[in-house]
Amino acid sequence: MAPLLFGHRGASALAPENTMAAFSRAIADGADGVELDVRLCRSGELVVAHDPDLRRVSEPGSIGELTLGELRARDLGGGEKVPLLDEVLDLATGGRFMVDVEVKTNGPRGAEVAGELCRRLSFRALESADHILVSSFDPRALAVVRFRAPRLASGLLFGSKQRWLLRSGLLAVPLGASAVHPELRLVSPALVRAWHRMRRAVNVWTVDDPPALRRLRDLRVDAIITNDPGAARRALEG
Repeated sequence: MAPLLFGHRGASALAPENTMAAFSRAIADGADGVELDVRLCRSGELVVAHDPDLRRVSEPGSIGELTLGELRARDLGGGEKVPLLDEVLDLATGGRFMVDVEVKTNGPRGAEVAGELCRRLSFRALESADHILVSSFDPRALAVVRFRAPRLASGLLFGSKQRWLLRSGLLAVPLGASAVHPELRLVSPALVRAWHRMRRAVNVWTVDDPPALRRLRDLRVDAIITNDPGAARRALEG
């Protein structure tokens, strides 16, 4: 069975990352879901942005120091604006595709962002929706999710530069995370088997190389996060 494909920040190889254009393109190209990043802006809304500052994708400006109106005045390319999380969730109404919401953290604010996310999902009656998954590198954020929305699926993110305990994926069990999200270079046949024995889904980031995509398919990972879902689909079907 082919793994699910998630558009990394949408179809970010083809449209400005973390924008409605990127998410719409991922859907049009047959992605099973999209991965995105959330932060709190100064006026308290959950906005979709990867970096703490917009300088890489637009004019310099800290997400946490700008109001929603100030953020909306920035052009991310092609007239695209910083989206609200709610706007992306509206695209997923009815569970037509999945949304992997990564809680971005800056020290203790990770727990604050996770708490506001749970509150927002509860307000929308999505705290147990099976098409929403919350992921984070920060175990504290996932602990908040487990406490505030225990029926919500969650995923522990980790990379090769982290300490062994974090990059092993073992913390997914006490955190109640339903998935592990390892960086590609950490993935081996033995580890995939071990994570599956832990009854955790294995969702790998971020993969565009066709041979690597096919290797992950053969290892029976559950999902792959990719910058170009359409090209990834062709590689897996070829």
